[in-house]
Order: sequence, then C-alpha cells, then structure tokens
Amino acid sequence: MNVRGSVANRKYITFFSLFTLIPSVLIAVFSIFLFSFALEKYLDNKITTAVNNSYELAKNYVAEKRNKVESDIIMVAFDLNKNRHLFNTEDKKKFQRFLNTQRLIRNLDQIHLIDSDKNVIMSSSNSGYIPVEDRALKMVLNDDRPLKIINTFENKSAAIIKLSSYPNTFLYVVKFLEKEISKYLIESEEAINFYYTVEDERTGIKISFILIYLVIVTLLLFLSISIAIKFSSRFFRSINNLILASANIGKGDLDTKVPEIKTDTELETLNKNFNLMIDKLKSQQEKLLLSERHEAWENVARKLAHEIKNPLTPIQLSIDRLKNKYQGSIDSKEKENFNNYLKTIIKQIHQIENLVNEFSDFARMPKPIFNNNKIVEIINNNVLLLGEIDKSISINFNYKKENLLIRCDAEQINRVFFNLIKNSIESIQEKSKKNGDFTKIIDIEITDKSDYMTLNVTDNGTGFSTDIIKSITKPYFTTKTKGSGLGLSIVNKIINEHNGSIKFISNKNGAKVEVILPKN
Repeated sequence: MNVRGSVANRKYITFFSLFTLIPSVLIAVFSIFLFSFALEKYLDNKITTAVNNSYELAKNYVAEKRNKVESDIIMVAFDLNKNRHLFNTEDKKKFQRFLNTQRLIRNLDQIHLIDSDKNVIMSSSNSGYIPVEDRALKMVLNDDRPLKIINTFENKSAAIIKLSSYPNTFLYVVKFLEKEISKYLIESEEAINFYYTVEDERTGIKISFILIYLVIVTLLLFLSISIAIKFSSRFFRSINNLILASANIGKGDLDTKVPEIKTDTELETLNKNFNLMIDKLKSQQEKLLLSERHEAWENVARKLAHEIKNPLTPIQLSIDRLKNKYQGSIDSKEKENFNNYLKTIIKQIHQIENLVNEFSDFARMPKPIFNNNKIVEIINNNVLLLGEIDKSISINFNYKKENLLIRCDAEQINRVFFNLIKNSIESIQEKSKKNGDFTKIIDIEITDKSDYMTLNVTDNGTGFSTDIIKSITKPYFTTKTKGSGLGLSIVNKIINEHNGSIKFISNKNGAKVEVILPKN
C-alpha cells in the first residue's frame, strides 16, 4: 500500500474508532450518573424505613400467630383436665365430639392425644397425625409448661404439653399458617439483608459498575476497530490499487492493470471497468499513434515515389538509345554480354518501378467504403487464386456458415487476406528450402461471434521471432531479400481503419495471425 492509501486507511480506522468511543464515553458518563442517582434513591431514608416497617409487620404477624398456639394449648389442656370424666366413660364418641368442639372453638387445625411412645390415643376429626420429635417430647416429659414447636419449612406452628389429669398422656396441637406467610417472611428477610448489603457496599457497587462498563466499552472499541481494519483493508486495498494504476496511467504507462482481488461486488465491478477503460484507452492510443505513423510514412512514400519515378523515364529512354546506337557496332563476341547488361539494367528498373508503385499505393490508399460483404466469398477467392502458386501446399478453409456478412471495404479486406495467405506460402517455401520436404499446411478458420468475427490464418512455415513481432507492422520493415516492407503495414492500416485488431503469434511449428473484425 502506498503512502496515500496508508494515510487514508489510518484516518478511516481512527474516525471509526472515535465514532464508537465518543458516544460510548458519553453514554458511560450519563449511565454512571443515572445509576448513582437511582442507587441513592433506592437507599433513601424513607425507603429504608418502609422496608424495615414492612419486615417488622410481617415478623410480628407471624410471631402473633405462633404465640397464640401457646395460649390455645393451655386453654384446651385446662378444658380436658376439667372434663377428664368424659375420657373415662365407655362412650368414646362423646369425648371425640368434645375434641372436635375444642378444635373449632380454638381455631386449631389438629388436636392429638399421644402417649410417651408418640402413639396416638385419640385425635380430632380431619387430623392427619405426623409424629412429634423425640426431643420435644422429652422436654415436656417432666414439665407441666407447654412447649412451642415452630416448623418454618412446613409453614406450621405446634405446641405440646403434658396433661396432669391423664396418665401418660400428652396434648399435641397444630396450627397451619396462611399458605404463603412463611415464604413471604423468608423472602422479606432475604430482601432486607440484600438491601443493607447494597447500602454498605454502595461505593464498591459503583466502582464495579464503572469497571464492567469500561470492559464492555473496551470490547466494543476492540470489535469496532477490528471491523474497521477488516473493512478498510478490503476497501482501501482496492482504492489503493486504483490510485497506483491511475498514477501510472498519468505517467503514460498504459500497460498497468488493477489487480482483480476478491472484495465487495461494487469494487470488483469498478476494478473490471477500470481495466476495460485502460484497455480502450491503450487501444485508442495505439490507433492514434498508428494513424499518425501511417500518415508520416505516407508522406515519406509519396516523396520517395515522386523522387524515384522522375528519373526512371530518362534512364529507360537512354537505355533504348544505347541499344539502338551500339547494337550494330558491337562485334558478335561482345554483343551477347552487351544485351545481358542491358537486360539486367532494365530488370532493375522494373523492380524500382514496382517499388515505386507500392510506395504510391501506400501513399494513396483511400478511406474504406463500407458495405455488407460475404467474408467467406472474399477469402475463398484468394484461396483459389493463391493455391495455384504452389500445389504442394494444402490450404484448408474452415467455416460453419457460408453467408456470413460483414460490413467492410471488400477490395481492402481482399487485399488483407491476399497478403496474409501469400506471406504464409512464402514462409513455408523458405522453410522448405532450409529443411527439405515436409507436409505443408495453411489453415484458415472463421469464428462467428455476436458482434464480431475472429479470422485465424495458421501455417507451419518459419514463424515469427519475438523481435520480428514487435516491428512486423512498421513500414519498410522486412526480412525478405526482395520485400518492400509495406505489405503487412498496409494490412495493419486496413484492419485499423475497420476498427479491428490484428495479432501475430509464433507457434512451435509455424505462425498464426489472428484478425478480429466487427460485423457492423
């Protein structure tokens, strides 16, 4: 990541952290103030008094209910001792009714007469007997005073007393409290204990609250920074790549590319579009440079053609005069040599004329006139024509549709494939001279796409070296002994003016030329 991208990344992380920290601190201060205020209100003197009074009321109520059992058992014992004769009668039902009446009068739930072995002698009706504890029975064995038995967990109060007028007989009564009273009392006691604990530890609670909140804020801050780092690394990595690429483009380097890394969909699309823009910009620059180069070479070719063509006619006339003047005066021995010399000069003049004509064609090449043409027919005509040059070379033309239309200048596109096929034939012939006989093949293939066509010409000739590919379309560059160096330059210019592209590829066993032309 460059300096600008790194600074932006740090700024983003800092801002993201501050946006988390500042609200958290404000909320923390407000929360601590609110918590302290609520805690002070919770521990207010009025609330303390109310809590104490509530607990005392509940405690006194339970104590009153339990103390009443003690007075009730004394009254029942007094009545039983007074009416001992009912117990000695044979009519036990009468004594049973007496016990039931005592239970109702005293508002007790159970009345039992038991012996020292805790066996029931008689009970009031609806009294389920649960044996009394041995310790309680021993305590009243030799004592006439009643003993209260409090069982908080069973929510009941009981009492036991020895009946003085009955042999080996004890009175055991049970009074159940309201269903929730004991539970309420226990909860009240726990609540008031908690209340005073909070009051004693109020400072520690505040500190604990602050520490807990600081831990939470720290975790949130750490989480936000982690998210910011992760997000910013994904975001700013792509942005940084775009910054570097744009800087390189600003310096004129159109070979730069934005790495297509895995990131957000929008950024991936941006990277792809940026690369497409670079490709289009590079293509437009290449076409502009090519157009300027061609224009410059056209001017050179025009001047060369003019300067070379002017003296050719006087030279030709001078040769004719020399031939007519000295043909008859030269002896027979030198006559043959004289004629050979003249033929050599005339031949070289014709070659110069051909070169001048190529210069003129290159300089005067008109703008293409676009019409719908059958590309298969154009190529096929060249295959049939050039196939006569060397019958030992097999030219294969592959296509799927015969009536493929393309909007082009038929004459110029015809010239393109004439040059490409002719170059392939010459390349194969050159390889044959060096390596001897081999299977000579030229493959031409058309691939039809939705809005463009790809046309490949492949041969197994000498191929292209890397250095040649770089300069192969430059005017006057040639590797042939008799070439003008304008053929592929003209081809490249025609393809360029048709908004297409041409690529020269060196294969292991030859060469491949790929031409891409838009249909419309």
